[in-house]
Amino acid sequence: MGHREELMAGARRCLEERGYAHTTSRDIAAAANAPLGTINYHYGSKEALLNAAMLESIQEWGAKVQQSAPEPAPEPAPTVGARLEAMWARIIESQVTDRPLLVAASESLTQAERSPEVRAQIARAYEGARPQLAADLHGISGAEGSADAATARAVGSVHMALVAGLTQQWLIDPEHAPSAAEIAAGLRAIARSLDSET
Repeated sequence: MGHREELMAGARRCLEERGYAHTTSRDIAAAANAPLGTINYHYGSKEALLNAAMLESIQEWGAKVQQSAPEPAPEPAPTVGARLEAMWARIIESQVTDRPLLVAASESLTQAERSPEVRAQIARAYEGARPQLAADLHGISGAEGSADAATARAVGSVHMALVAGLTQQWLIDPEHAPSAAEIAAGLRAIARSLDSET
């Protein structure tokens, strides 16, 4: 493994152990067993490295919580509601197993207010995740220029808001945060209310 990869692994460890705001360049270099100057050489700045490490970690976390649970038998196929409830349950479970990462991710979001670079990186990640969520969870093609592109973006945006809100509630007040079943029940009630207006 070269210095670039070692720095990425070291930054990811530091994010989980120290958090975004408390990680220094020296911390990363020590964790990577790499010279301090290699951070700027390979990534341009400590912030750029931390941002790249955070985005990589969050993308892996997202793939993990979004994965479909193995099916005991091919039939019957799980409903959309069952798939969503299973995903929310994995998100809730991850609040314990991945808490340091999720805290670091929350810290990194506050940096976006003062760093156009951080804001741009997070915005690009969000924009890429929206159609992917719609495709993975609902089978809606989000390909740019497709008939369903606007719907995919809207559906993906709602899922992103739910994931972010659920994560924040579980980080701040796990005793009162909603369960996966409560979220599903709430969404069903909202959908019924919206349908009754048409």
